[in-house]
Amino acid sequence: MQSKDAESLLATLLADAKAAGAETADAVLYHSVSSGVSWRLGKLEDVERSEGQDLGLRIMVGKRQASVSTTDHSRASLKDLAERCAAMAKAAPEDPYCGLAPADRLAKPPFADLDLGDYAEPSTEDLKARAAACEDAAMAVEGIVNSNGAGASYSEGKKWFATSHGFFGETGGANHSTSVSVLAQDENGMETDYEYDSKTHLADLKPAVDIGREAGERTVKRLSPKKIKSREAPVIFDKRVSRSLIGQLAGAVNGAAIARGVSFLKDKKGEKIFAAGINITDDPHIKRGQGSRPFDGEGVVNGKIDLIKDGVLTDWFLNSGQAKQLGLETNGRASRGTGGAPGSGSTNLFLEKGAASLDDLIGQAGEGLLLRDMFGPQVNSNTGDYSVGCSGFWIEGGAIAYPVSEITIAGNLLEMYAALIPADDLEFLGSTNAPSVLIPSLTIAGD
Repeated sequence: MQSKDAESLLATLLADAKAAGAETADAVLYHSVSSGVSWRLGKLEDVERSEGQDLGLRIMVGKRQASVSTTDHSRASLKDLAERCAAMAKAAPEDPYCGLAPADRLAKPPFADLDLGDYAEPSTEDLKARAAACEDAAMAVEGIVNSNGAGASYSEGKKWFATSHGFFGETGGANHSTSVSVLAQDENGMETDYEYDSKTHLADLKPAVDIGREAGERTVKRLSPKKIKSREAPVIFDKRVSRSLIGQLAGAVNGAAIARGVSFLKDKKGEKIFAAGINITDDPHIKRGQGSRPFDGEGVVNGKIDLIKDGVLTDWFLNSGQAKQLGLETNGRASRGTGGAPGSGSTNLFLEKGAASLDDLIGQAGEGLLLRDMFGPQVNSNTGDYSVGCSGFWIEGGAIAYPVSEITIAGNLLEMYAALIPADDLEFLGSTNAPSVLIPSLTIAGD
């Protein structure tokens, strides 16, 4: 769909909403394409491709609101959609914080060109070749005996958003990815691991053979894991899993959690929760960033937030409704799907790299755990108490000694954040990223 066609469709729908009794309204249209292949042991297992056009309408009548969505864009269907949504809004309970974002906060064109995709969908043959090359490279590593499968995929999306107070904007992006998971075996049993890469442009994607080789080598290194005794010890979160700690932070500073009072950070704004020198940034305008967008989900101007500045928590992630409830101003972090009112969240969130290498952190730990894989973290959102099953490598004498498994680590996120030491190996693999980090002491439950 072309932008002018999307603008016309949304304008007509908003006019229908007004005619049905809406005082204000907004509408969003998504067009998506995805394709992918699954490949295992040298054979094609699956080919998928899908396209979709989803449309969502939100209507406000006084302090009441309702939302509906559809994939039927026929004229009669959209008129009926507006009438049903208006009727639902008139019957909904009052929400004193609902409404459109303030008109004076809306972004104005021309919007920033963030280069969020090459929009170059590969052929099925190209996807098959990439997945096959990835698996072949993994299987060629000595010790690899089987494959869980490899995959190659592509997706793209366009989003058009319009409001009854005059905003219209377009954003979107593309994504290419390659992944593989394999099994290794020795006299003590089997182990499995994986590797992947994901980028907005095919030219930036790591070569499939490199992804496969890394997956194979990672898996072989996990063979013959040992169990360890329960203890208190330093824990290093490898960069592949450290981002989960930053993800927990993002959830705790989400405006919805703060407004409901169900966050362990609800009273911590303006306080030092990390060590001096630690900075965590959320930047929606990183070129080719997987969380980038030129405006937020309500059409509001967005920009970089220094969420953690020199260790201090400076802000929440707010949409206009949450900001109103908290007596604040929106900071352009609204998110919007086709169903329901806007939410809020991060864009490109990352912990800035430190000065030490991963090897430096391993040496600093002396004896402890290098965590490489995690299983189902559990977090108490009110207290920050944290536990997770994991596996990785035991460190002795400041060096990696042997693989370990069947471990649980536990601590409190506030205490973990306060003690966290970042490495210098930051790599952008998604919308939330962090370098490897050292937590000087956590409870490790083993034998």
